[in-house]
Amino acid sequence: MGKVGAGGGSPPGLSALLAGAGLLVFCAPGACGGGSCCPQLHPSSGPRWVPTPGGSLHQGPRGRAPATPTPLLGRPLFTVSPGDRALSLERAPGTGASVAVAPRSGRRRRSGADQEKAEQGEGSSRSPRGVLRDGGQQEPGTVEQDPDKATRFRTEELKLTSTTFALTGDSAHNQAMVHWSGHNSSVILILTKLYDYNLGSITESSLWRSTDYGTTYEKLNDKVGLKTILSYLYVCPTNKRKIMLLTDPEIESSLLISSDEGATYQKYRLNFYIQSLLFHPKQEDWILAYSQDQKLYSSAEFGRRWQLIQEGVVPNRFYWSVMGSNKEPDLVHLEARTVDGHSQYLTCRVWNCTEANRSRPFPGYIDPDSLIVQDDYVFVQLTSGGRPHYYVSYRRNAFAQMKLPKYALPKDMHVISTDENQVFAAVQEWNQNDTYNLYISDTRGVYFTLALENVQSSRGPEGNVMIDLYEVAGIKGMFLANKKIDNQVKTFITYNKGRDWHLLQAPDVDLRGDPVHCLLPYCSLHLHLKVSENPYTSGIIASRDTAPSIIVASGNIGSELSDSDISMFVSSDAGNTWRQIFEEEHSVLYLDQGGVLVAMKHTSLPIRHLWLSFDEGRSWSKYSFTSIPLFVDGVLGEPGEETLIMTVFGHFSHRSEWQLVKVDYKSIFDRRCAEEDYRPWQLHSQGEACIMGAKRIYKKRKSERKCMQGKYAGAMESEPCVCTEADFDCDYGYERHSNGQCLPAFWFNPSSLSKDCSLGQSYLNSTGYRKVVSNNCTDGVREQYTAKPQKCPGKAPRGLRIVTADGKLTAEQGHNVTLMVQLEEGDVQRTFIQVDFGDGIAVSYVNLSSMEDGIRHVYHNVGIFRVTVRVDNSLGSDSAVLYLHVTCPLEHVHLSLPFVTTKNKEVNATAVLWPSQVGTLTYVWWYGNNTEPLITLEGSISFKFTAEGMNTITVQVSAGNAILQDTKTIAVYEEFRSLRLSFSPNLDDYNPDIPEWRRDISRVIKKSLVEATGVPGSHILVAVLPGLPTAAELFVLPCQDPTGENKRSPEDLEQISELLIHKLNQNSVHFELKPGIQVLVHAAHLTAAPLVDLTPTHSGSAMLMLLSVVFVGLAVFVIYKFKRKIPGINVYAQMQNEKEREMVSRVSATESRPHMSQTELRRPGQLVDEKVESQLIGIPRSHCKVSDTFLLPVSLNEARQATPPATPKRGSAGAHFAI
Repeated sequence: MGKVGAGGGSPPGLSALLAGAGLLVFCAPGACGGGSCCPQLHPSSGPRWVPTPGGSLHQGPRGRAPATPTPLLGRPLFTVSPGDRALSLERAPGTGASVAVAPRSGRRRRSGADQEKAEQGEGSSRSPRGVLRDGGQQEPGTVEQDPDKATRFRTEELKLTSTTFALTGDSAHNQAMVHWSGHNSSVILILTKLYDYNLGSITESSLWRSTDYGTTYEKLNDKVGLKTILSYLYVCPTNKRKIMLLTDPEIESSLLISSDEGATYQKYRLNFYIQSLLFHPKQEDWILAYSQDQKLYSSAEFGRRWQLIQEGVVPNRFYWSVMGSNKEPDLVHLEARTVDGHSQYLTCRVWNCTEANRSRPFPGYIDPDSLIVQDDYVFVQLTSGGRPHYYVSYRRNAFAQMKLPKYALPKDMHVISTDENQVFAAVQEWNQNDTYNLYISDTRGVYFTLALENVQSSRGPEGNVMIDLYEVAGIKGMFLANKKIDNQVKTFITYNKGRDWHLLQAPDVDLRGDPVHCLLPYCSLHLHLKVSENPYTSGIIASRDTAPSIIVASGNIGSELSDSDISMFVSSDAGNTWRQIFEEEHSVLYLDQGGVLVAMKHTSLPIRHLWLSFDEGRSWSKYSFTSIPLFVDGVLGEPGEETLIMTVFGHFSHRSEWQLVKVDYKSIFDRRCAEEDYRPWQLHSQGEACIMGAKRIYKKRKSERKCMQGKYAGAMESEPCVCTEADFDCDYGYERHSNGQCLPAFWFNPSSLSKDCSLGQSYLNSTGYRKVVSNNCTDGVREQYTAKPQKCPGKAPRGLRIVTADGKLTAEQGHNVTLMVQLEEGDVQRTFIQVDFGDGIAVSYVNLSSMEDGIRHVYHNVGIFRVTVRVDNSLGSDSAVLYLHVTCPLEHVHLSLPFVTTKNKEVNATAVLWPSQVGTLTYVWWYGNNTEPLITLEGSISFKFTAEGMNTITVQVSAGNAILQDTKTIAVYEEFRSLRLSFSPNLDDYNPDIPEWRRDISRVIKKSLVEATGVPGSHILVAVLPGLPTAAELFVLPCQDPTGENKRSPEDLEQISELLIHKLNQNSVHFELKPGIQVLVHAAHLTAAPLVDLTPTHSGSAMLMLLSVVFVGLAVFVIYKFKRKIPGINVYAQMQNEKEREMVSRVSATESRPHMSQTELRRPGQLVDEKVESQLIGIPRSHCKVSDTFLLPVSLNEARQATPPATPKRGSAGAHFAI
């Protein structure tokens, strides 16, 4: 509802045409089966309409235009004023008829006998019930004796001068867009379209042009291309002669440009699809275009050439510079998304918007879809700790947090108005659901005070929030609002920007002249304040700048606002008194600067009459505007000052073409008004003449004079008033009590206002009051109520805090983190600040003002750092601590554990991380049949299995907002045999050392063993180990039949083991890796020894033999190690930095584990151990830069490689589990 600055990208459509450019867009309700099917609109400089998710910052209660505008629900007829000319109509698919909905009741257009009767004439239609004066005018206070007779405001029917033109050949078209240049131009453009609801696209279009104010039209399809399908019509807001047509992107992406009001066109191809346009408020050829793939383009040649500005731009969040606040006219404000999904506020010169030339006025990220640039103000939102915080920049200075009352705790905010250097905002607080509180700010938009509580709100069809607040045009500081009190909605009015609110006094008599018994505050007049359910039409309430005293609205009289028994009311004295003018809803159009009111009834039937009033709604005359009744779809008044020509759009029948009825009102005036035709009128509020600190006198035409005003005649004289207490509102932190005094709220400390000044300086000490912004009073109590300069007191630092700019307690290693130091009070200019980042680095500052933008620091290590800040001045000191968790993103988790273990034997499971140093972690373990997880801070656990079989182990690792997991399977038996396998060297040449390869080779080896020995596959488990040279582990398992019987004995396992060794030693086990490449499998290091039996039944001689073999193997290992260095298996000692850093120890379950080289495949003690245990090998170094990185040990028998899949590394840790 409030004024919107010259910026704001928005959804597709008409761009800047709604701010007085004379555009009409037709769209009938119900034509889309309940969906929204109007053409997509873009009011680039008019009010905005936005969907509003909770906790968001939005622009205006009406906001931006929706991506798909709302159908005209409940409005078969509506008018568009000279300042807001847009309209939308759509006809029902299949029939070619326009569909209209009767107001509120939901009745649709009739058919059959009713329609035939209606088309024959209006004998059944009624005039508004009232009384007749002599000569046919209504006389208030006299009761009509015969209520059954149709009572008119005038006994005779008058006729208006009109012409009708049919758009022949477009009867099937169900959408239309109309542009009327106005301002001494006779050109009207109409674009009609056939929208196929099944295909979801436009299949036909026609372009019509009139050069005689709509008397006749010429079809221009041959000038734009007979096969060209047009989708949208744009008009330059600063030069109405420049027209732009957009083709349907389903067929082609092109622009047709005209510089002669649509007489001729030039076609230009586009390499992107336009979703919306935004014209510059001053430069007529400068345009911003938003594409369907979220890219922003600019043109300095009215669309003839384009260049890319920025990718990843948030829809509707781009703005041209605002004149006066930005020095550069080519500056663009936009909200863009980063590659990781964050939003940031950027500015740049539109013709040089490179990365190096972009500015970031707000430090850090902002909440998505929250940037608003409006007049002198820029607003952003940042959520931290689950609470939204709002920031404002006044005249492009540094951002400051918007200060609402401490316990308002907002969850949603709408910027309603930024007029007159003040922000009017609607805030939904923590305990509100369908209401908002109105707040008004100081000049900088920082400190807000409450103006009105519990204002009613509702959601439109597109999900946009509509707040029941209306700013009356032409009278500064005057608002109407619907407030909810004890579940009743009542209408209140204010004349001083929310300082005082009053109920509306109901009319003294009704339409029939009967007295109305309505006593305040129990009964009053209540108005519907929604401008329209369609944002592009005039609606239920209307006022005009050129007629400041006249307000027309629909509503009811009673204890609360109702959706039934709706009547039309008018006030001709700015809301002090009201008159009932119709008992049913009508749309009202202001003609001749408000000197004439035109009313058309909301009806589903065709009409041919309208009503005119020359005396501000006191009396009405009936005029016919067409000889044949017309189903009215919309009305457009001539743009400009006089507005004496009106075009009515409709159809004679369901299957007829568009009918355009031009109505010329010039003939109803006798002459132009002279000075003696006017009288003075003083604005007042219930008799109080001083409003907003001034007495204002307007010129009004005398009601008995039927002359044409022409140019705006509402000249005003203003005289300042003496200031009284009524000209002051409570200052921030103060509340008005029952005695009228403004006293500090319980949460507010008045002395805190001096915290930003230093000893020797001065500050403004609030008296608890502040003058209402734009109030023009002088003298009187102004000196008493105005804040007084006062010397800054010396104060010791108190209330010191240190927080991150985004409110989080985490930061990412290697990235900037911004720390903010906040001091509740103290001498900020003579304060010494020390900040210790906890990593061995500290900085000092001489005053807080040098830290307003925050302190940026980069941590090169992960861990929990103790950040301390200390503030000292001559009167004392204060300190604060922040524990900051610095992390590195966790990318991969690998669970390491043995392939096979014995029953009742303790098993170690270890979670191996990539990278190894990521910060504080939480581990969640699921194993066996346990229904509850085990949660630890360590990366390893030990457990036992008491039963044989296959068991699944899962570990989930939580690192910040990321949770990763890995799952492995382990086989549990009472006894088994194992043997290390090696291969012919040619296999190493084909080993990429990735888990998938090891899994496939394990399967091939097992198949070869089964074929060579005849041993059933259920007895064999093969696992290829990671690293080079290629090795594998062979397990011989006891297996039983499905009945649980015939389980293999230890002797059977010995026989199978001997058979396997025999075949391996005979080189009988081999496989073909690829054609011509044979790989031999043999027992590694132990070719002459039997398989190891890990049960407790080994004899002493067998043990001795095993030890001998182990020593031989170790000798071979040492020789091999010194002859060949395998990459990635070195043992690293953890190095301590030369300078000890103050850091809380990192949480790492693997920090103290030993690191084994990959060639240490077995330890001597392990060969004689009673149970199978894990072996440890190194993993590659983390790719995060950690100065004290060490290799994390993992099990030899792991199931997957620990290195990232994208960068496999030979010799790295990890393994594969295969059966």
